[in-house]
Amino acid sequence: MLEVLLVGTIAAAIAFDFTNGFHDTANAIATSVSTRALNATQAVLLSAVFNLLGALFTVLVLHSKVANTIASTLSFKAGMVVIIAALLGAITWNLVTWFYGLPSSSTHALIGGLAGAGIASVGSLNAIKWSSFTKQLTSLVISPPIGFAVAAVLMTIIVLLVHRARPAPLNRWFRALQVVAGAFVSFSHGGNDAQKTMAAITLGLVASGQLSKFAVPIWVVVLSATAIAIGTYAGGWRIIRTLGWRIYKMDPAGGLAAQLSGATVIQVASQFGLPVSTTHVITGSVMGSGAARRMSALRWGVGANIVVAWLVTIPAAALVAWVMYAILHTAGLRG
Repeated sequence: MLEVLLVGTIAAAIAFDFTNGFHDTANAIATSVSTRALNATQAVLLSAVFNLLGALFTVLVLHSKVANTIASTLSFKAGMVVIIAALLGAITWNLVTWFYGLPSSSTHALIGGLAGAGIASVGSLNAIKWSSFTKQLTSLVISPPIGFAVAAVLMTIIVLLVHRARPAPLNRWFRALQVVAGAFVSFSHGGNDAQKTMAAITLGLVASGQLSKFAVPIWVVVLSATAIAIGTYAGGWRIIRTLGWRIYKMDPAGGLAAQLSGATVIQVASQFGLPVSTTHVITGSVMGSGAARRMSALRWGVGANIVVAWLVTIPAAALVAWVMYAILHTAGLRG
């Protein structure tokens, strides 16, 4: 039974990783496509390749701090049924928000799923390690405003530096730089987000007794990196339209500012082991870039809908995970 549960845990984690990449493709490519720096096929391929490279490089060469942080969400040693229920809750919410084209957070969804399944297992809020949960929630809350502020400052600097230049050749340069910036966003996304799947699989290995302590194996790193890259290549056009056109019609300079700002914030967070939502950070950066040019150009109604999706993601994913755990537990699954 333990072997079957472990296979189920790994399969659910890979499915989550795929939906994460599928759901978050827009983060890296929406602005590049909307400004015509890249066509859709080029942008998706670029994003997939650099998601893979980012996940491999960040963990194998630098660290797995984000995975360690995610693994500390619960105050007890989670069994595989808890992990499977958490992943099913996160996957379900990812698919719901993808269907409606809302750029919600896969990170929020996984943290909410772990919390909901953990509470269902223990029957108490004490299932959550509140110091870790608060740390994660804080990083998720403050990172979008930081992206907004950094992008607004960078956009203002760009405008001051090039306001007398001829638009046509300038836009060609900005589009070329957007290709580099898009690769940077994808690299950062892979480095931060793939670690969440690595955490789930490694928790399953610990729960099954395959590992004596939490330490991400190399094969888990490669598997998670590959799954998020494949999911990225599959794309997510509903969300791409929201980020690339509906919030603010980007020009090449604005797209560059948004991408560089978002990627930088994600990279810094990864160095401190903070799980952030790439979707949220890039959305904040897009809005900051637009606000620096003209506040009235932003479609605040769309932004408000996205904020609502952000607020309900953790409790919604937690509720689904709680139900999933109850179903699995009632079916007699233990472990």
